[in-house]
Amino acid sequence: MKTTPFTETHQALGAKMHEFAGYNMPIEYSGIIDEHLTVCNGVGVFDVSHMGEFWVKGPQALAFLQKVTSNDVSALTPGKVQYTCFPNEQGGIVDDLLVYHYEPEKYLLVVNASNIEKDWQWCVSHNDVGAGLENSSDRMAQLAVQGPKALATLQKLTSIDLAAIPYYHFTHGEFAGLPDVIISNTGYTGCGGFELYFYPEQAKQVWEALFEAGAEFGIKPIGLGARDTLRLEAGFCLYGNDLDDTTSPIEAGLGWITKFVEGKEFTNRAQLERQKQEGVERRLVGFEMVDRGIPRHGYALLNGEGEPIGTVTSGTMSPLRKIGIGLGYVKTAFAKPGTEICIDMRGRKLRAVVVRPPFRK
Repeated sequence: MKTTPFTETHQALGAKMHEFAGYNMPIEYSGIIDEHLTVCNGVGVFDVSHMGEFWVKGPQALAFLQKVTSNDVSALTPGKVQYTCFPNEQGGIVDDLLVYHYEPEKYLLVVNASNIEKDWQWCVSHNDVGAGLENSSDRMAQLAVQGPKALATLQKLTSIDLAAIPYYHFTHGEFAGLPDVIISNTGYTGCGGFELYFYPEQAKQVWEALFEAGAEFGIKPIGLGARDTLRLEAGFCLYGNDLDDTTSPIEAGLGWITKFVEGKEFTNRAQLERQKQEGVERRLVGFEMVDRGIPRHGYALLNGEGEPIGTVTSGTMSPLRKIGIGLGYVKTAFAKPGTEICIDMRGRKLRAVVVRPPFRK
């Protein structure tokens, strides 16, 4: 298994380790519920150094990104971040990702760890405009510092006014005595906070500075288990569960990142534009359990007569709400919030209701 610059630290702290996307990653430390609530109420630190990072540079950088991503990259100015996806030719999604406009003619793509090689090959094979591509995934480390106390923790370590960085914006500069750290007002928890990008050899200095600065706020390391429950409470999709090569961004409720602007001829635009105009047969929805039970990936979704209408893609017991919550694809007729559905949990048909995420109010 691959390691991150923090793997030995996780092991020394007693984390339960497990393989994820080929990396030896911490799943939990003090327990998923405790870690989840720590992020909701205070501040927690996630090692996300397994994520992939690609640089796109040069005069053709924008043209390349307009071709391979669904969102309108021309709307980005330096310092802004954009959520988008790589559509494939069959109407599905190669991956969802973030695009950072670092400076004129220079962009940073942050892709999912499980798709680094797949995404890299996709970018290389579709680069017929001569953009400069550089895979820096092994030369960047990343920590996500999340929660309502994240800003107060991080502000101790930089002279940059972090409160002045809007959501989905970033800057780069001095942090914890190190130059040129990327500080991004983004995250995958719905609890606020920042993500930090730096060189792997700087990992120890950044980690120690963070935990010293956050001690008064009860800062804790957080594993991938709580990362999953937090993102689901926030209603965020997970590639491989809620999104994949067969799910259309229109079906997944990602029409807002699929921009049919004049002059942007991206992969499979015609089919996706037709879906947006004519509608789709299924939709990704959120649902809450009415009966007591925990929905899981792969469980069948049923109508009131017990007929199949879809499948659960993500599910858990909400640590905050203390009820089962989930995401799943259903036939469009059942996608309206308030619609009652059932979930087949190993032969038990339990009631649920379609809701609009986030689940955490």
